[in-house]
Amino acid sequence: MLGIAYALRVMSSEPIRPLQDVWLRPRRVFRVLAAQPVGFVDLMLGAAQGALGWLGYCRAQDAGAKFSLGQIFGTAFVVGSVLGIVSLYVMAAIYARLGAKTVNAAARRQVVHVLAYGGVPLATSLCIWVLTALLAGEAAFVQAPRPELEGFIAILLRAQFVSYVFFMAWSVVLEVMGFSEILGIAVRKAFGIWVLGRLIGALAALFVFVLIATLLPGT
Repeated sequence: MLGIAYALRVMSSEPIRPLQDVWLRPRRVFRVLAAQPVGFVDLMLGAAQGALGWLGYCRAQDAGAKFSLGQIFGTAFVVGSVLGIVSLYVMAAIYARLGAKTVNAAARRQVVHVLAYGGVPLATSLCIWVLTALLAGEAAFVQAPRPELEGFIAILLRAQFVSYVFFMAWSVVLEVMGFSEILGIAVRKAFGIWVLGRLIGALAALFVFVLIATLLPGT
């Protein structure tokens, strides 16, 4: 009992390192970040998620067969990063609205922290994707790689995809735990809010896409 009490006392007095500790202690990280304003790290994490999303879109569109790595990454880190930051604030507004009637109505900055730091595993996946592209070249952005690719490259691309799915799932867990903490609700209800927010965000993105396609049919 004394040993457990000492360990808890040491853990509570230990300084928080959000980028490292969010992996395994998300509740404590989001509790500490709750009173802090949105900062540079939040924006950079949002930009990283946007860049990763753009790279995923490029693979789905077989961009590797039409564009060079420089063009793909240049667009991802410029356009994708901007879209990631915008998406961070839009999704924060959606989730803040959804959580307004829960036990603890979270401020928008708290939701931004959850979405940004909950995406730390995705930022790690972005680094892996960059390294994979440097080794595999444009083949990293082709949905169905050519059968004549070398065995090492094919295995590398499969490993990158598996790691992407794994880190994406980890990010979902962190975000759900974060909503459970800042809203003061059970994990099951937090997951329901997470799913509902994503559906609303997807419908909003679809509406914007249809609107742009209608007004600018040539784009």
